Amino acid sequence: METEQSFEAALERLEEIVELLEAGEAPLEQAMNLYEEGVKLTALCQGKLSTAEQRLDQILEQDGTLREKGGSQ
Repeated sequence: METEQSFEAALERLEEIVELLEAGEAPLEQAMNLYEEGVKLTALCQGKLSTAEQRLDQILEQDGTLREKGGSQ
């Protein structure tokens, strides 16, 4: 069973992938595999950020100081 990566580990791996792809030295098949892995890691990171934002909203809501996005106070 595979455990889910932490946000920090996923972001670090994503940065490595970007460096490898930007170097332009990977063979086509490897570059495609790296790109695919990068897309998955991006989705993972975005999901973790979204979850963290929701948790913060809940915490602020409990404190009574919630500010909605784009709303006025």
